[in-house]
Amino acid sequence: MVDKPQTGEIFGVPYNFDRPSLGRMLSSYWRPGEGMLVEKPFGVGYTLNLANWRSWLVLGLAGALYYQERSGDTDTRDEDEPVEVIVD
Repeated sequence: MVDKPQTGEIFGVPYNFDRPSLGRMLSSYWRPGEGMLVEKPFGVGYTLNLANWRSWLVLGLAGALYYQERSGDTDTRDEDEPVEVIVD
């Protein structure tokens, strides 16, 4: 039986199913000479490169949106109130 490859690309998306080591996990998230997205150390796709300043902007924006969503801007409209729908 032929062994399936553990790393490679499919439709341009990288995958890696080799057993990850701690060193490889840490070094994959901090690559100073690379762009904002780097290959994941385990699994399919890309992850953020924390050595790139754009990644910190993305994380900050995601955190701000999460905080805004969790803070619960209360809507003045009651949930049980009927809604009028006009169809032309």
